[in-house]
Amino acid sequence: MTIPKIKHADSDNFFLLCGPCAIEGEDMALRIAEQVVSITDKLQIPYVFKGSFKKANRSRIDSFTGIGNEKALKILEKVSKTFDIPTITDIHEASDAEMAAEYVDVLQIPAFLVRQTDLVVAAAKTGKVVNLKKGQFMSPEAMKHAVQKVKDASPEGYRDNAWITDRGTMFGYQDMIVDFRGIPTMRQFAPTVLDVTHSLQQPNQSAGVTGGRPDMIETIARAGVVNHVDGLFIETHFDPANAKSDGANMLHLDKLEGLLERLVAIRKVVNSF
Repeated sequence: MTIPKIKHADSDNFFLLCGPCAIEGEDMALRIAEQVVSITDKLQIPYVFKGSFKKANRSRIDSFTGIGNEKALKILEKVSKTFDIPTITDIHEASDAEMAAEYVDVLQIPAFLVRQTDLVVAAAKTGKVVNLKKGQFMSPEAMKHAVQKVKDASPEGYRDNAWITDRGTMFGYQDMIVDFRGIPTMRQFAPTVLDVTHSLQQPNQSAGVTGGRPDMIETIARAGVVNHVDGLFIETHFDPANAKSDGANMLHLDKLEGLLERLVAIRKVVNSF
């Protein structure tokens, strides 16, 4: 598996997928990327900038869905060129795959859509790395089939281009849990990422706006690193309270460096055993 522009790949650290939930504008994306690049360079963490070019899965029709597909994708491209880093965005329809692949390095399949064969196949056919979010309703063992779809549909030479990301499992109607027993299981199939912030969502709120538990971000992240997760996924924003999507479970950008410093220290201890 090769990701263009990835840095610090030989550092023996976890890799990081990090950025805002949605691309709200060019200035905010560049501001967040600049700070995360500075932190990850300092700590020698392989880094991929994350941002959704559109948000198709909304509870309410009046929820923010994006600033326009091409506009947002061009911002992702500018982030990549400005800081010489790879980028990732999620896609929701098979027709999105080829379009998004022109601008980003990794295509992400949302958890609710990971069993949609046409979507997974379309992403794999681009030859890009495909990040498969584990469905909130799926067992870790079932993810081997999603990975196999990527392998079967990818061009020759790109058949190890799948990641799995655990984003929690539904617990009742309005809460998520992370079953850490799933990490070693899924690592048998592909490199495995822990989506720290989405696994702390509290969905299906009566207001139609998802809640969250950002106070538990460090708890979940620490447990992931201790259990040998390959990567971490953390959504961050300099003003989560006013973010246009998922602000309730995002990490404030000011808290990212301290968190990553502590996680890197834990990783070093884990690697010593």
